[in-house]
Amino acid sequence: MVDIRKKRWSLIGITAVAAVALSGCTGGEASTEGEASGDGGSGDTLIVYTNSNSDGRGEWITEQAAEAGIDIEIVGLGGADLTNRIIAEKNNPVGDVVFGLNNMFFEQLKAEEAITAYEPSWSGEVPAEAGDPADGAFWPLVEQAIVTVYDENRISDAPSDEEELWTADEYAGRYEVNPALGQATPQLVLAGILTRHLDEDGDLGVSDEGWELVESYYANGSPAVEGTDLYARITRDEVDYGVLPSSGIAARDAEYGTSTGMIVPDYGVPYVTEQIGQIAGTNNESAAQEFIDWFGSAEVQGEFAAEFNSMPVNEGAVEQANPEVVELMDSVPRQEIDFGFVSENLGAWVEKVTLEYIG
Repeated sequence: MVDIRKKRWSLIGITAVAAVALSGCTGGEASTEGEASGDGGSGDTLIVYTNSNSDGRGEWITEQAAEAGIDIEIVGLGGADLTNRIIAEKNNPVGDVVFGLNNMFFEQLKAEEAITAYEPSWSGEVPAEAGDPADGAFWPLVEQAIVTVYDENRISDAPSDEEELWTADEYAGRYEVNPALGQATPQLVLAGILTRHLDEDGDLGVSDEGWELVESYYANGSPAVEGTDLYARITRDEVDYGVLPSSGIAARDAEYGTSTGMIVPDYGVPYVTEQIGQIAGTNNESAAQEFIDWFGSAEVQGEFAAEFNSMPVNEGAVEQANPEVVELMDSVPRQEIDFGFVSENLGAWVEKVTLEYIG
């Protein structure tokens, strides 16, 4: 297993070094639990920004941190919104620590000098190339695959390629599509579609076929319902398919009685690695570093993995992860995405899709 994962980190290291931030990306998966006020970092409470506080994660982290003697306040926002907020606040920072954003968002924060380098106590327990090997401005926590899912109790003849969902009449309205392109996952899905249809002579570097496919994806899907879980819609027979980060599968199967199947095309699925970093200019630097040392440790990441079926990057935590999660992450191929090219074009892609296909 370790050898396979090292190969993965080698691949993501190449793309991450080349990438600047994706401009704009998860919202529905992270709701705001608290609003930081005042000068954050100026009091005893550590302000922790994240786009990964849903499904009870924020409450669990807050409680566990308190037991460790660290008083934190979680502020949750979608990936793009959170990135933009940290950049907007960089001359007068409110937050102290940020975690959950992927490499590309952290690259944007780094480029804007909105985060500052800190080498955590567990740095030797994670592959350097999974984070920021050049400067150590951010460090990896959790790996996730972004997969198209369905309930095997209801569906026995799922297509082998998700593109069939968007183009075949039989699937029209039967898959959920999230048009909130200010969120990380919807933007990653969009990038995953377009990167398979690049054409240097095409509109914004994409072939006509690619844009037609994106148009079909949004036109034929059933828009996500704010506040309603994908699996609730699946069990009510509103939709059959939708996109979900892999760590959410086990909990939903337990809650809804489903048996999740995945559509995994030959070209693979997008992967993300959630990171953690210290916000530049915090007045709570020592507490911020204490939180990073604590949260990214093998002990805490192992407990977090066991609680939320996540796949930790910290090798010392992997043994506590759900074996099914480890097997899934070792078996699902990673889609090769040129994030350098994506980062240069995603803003224009999002604008085109918003104006022409979503409205």
